Amino acid sequence: MRRLPLILVAALMCVAPLAVADDTPAVTPVSSDEFEAVLSGHEGKVVLVNFWATWCAPCLREIPALMEVESTLADEEFAFVALSMDDPYTGAAMIQSFIDRHFEGFTTYLRTASEMHDAAAVIDPAWNEIMPTTYILDREGNVATMIQGLKSADEFLVAVREHL
Repeated sequence: MRRLPLILVAALMCVAPLAVADDTPAVTPVSSDEFEAVLSGHEGKVVLVNFWATWCAPCLREIPALMEVESTLADEEFAFVALSMDDPYTGAAMIQSFIDRHFEGFTTYLRTASEMHDAAAVIDPAWNEIMPTTYILDREGNVATMIQGLKSADEFLVAVREHL
């Protein structure tokens, strides 16, 4: 009976990533270099970057607030980027299935680096592995604010609007 979860995980890893309604995958695996390029692509905007994981209960409670911030600021020079710190060997398909069940419309990147720190170091080489961790990047791509722990949409909006 203890083998059933491992068999299920192995089966999920063989499934191609599911897609949201517009056929854009909600989960995109990225290397540290690719993640850096994603962030560079938002230069000129204020960017809210959130590190989260499926096993982090505060992270999961925070996702609806982050989605609300993204929706509220959709007409601003703003971007929201989420990075799943789940084990990359879990696979994008499992994360995709989780998002489809719990957070329809949420999109995220998934680290491919074996160590969480390698992915986080793109933004903060001194990251202390507390989750959730959110960074607000200014229009030049520099860290303007670091926020750790569960926050509300209103708290995020106040922090982001300081830089818009």
